[in-house]
Amino acid sequence: MPLMPTIREVLNKIKWSQCKLDRAQITITHRGAPGNVKVIRGSSVKDVAPRALLIEEGGEEVIIPYHRIKAIQIGEETIWRKRGRPGMKNE
Repeated sequence: MPLMPTIREVLNKIKWSQCKLDRAQITITHRGAPGNVKVIRGSSVKDVAPRALLIEEGGEEVIIPYHRIKAIQIGEETIWRKRGRPGMKNE
């Protein structure tokens, strides 16, 4: 069975081959937000670093660890979605 690409590999492919990162919407787990979910515009991504996204929000740099990413969409198409673990609720 082939290995699934890492979230970083998916983001880099969108950034470098498809040049669509500016059009992407990245859904993350964000405690305290309605439903504990927040959507980040791809245009706010400053770096796809080895362990996290670096985004600019309100004039400040914010680090978003990859484990908090729930989904990536471009337009209506879901490019990547986090799979839940067996027996675990997929937040």
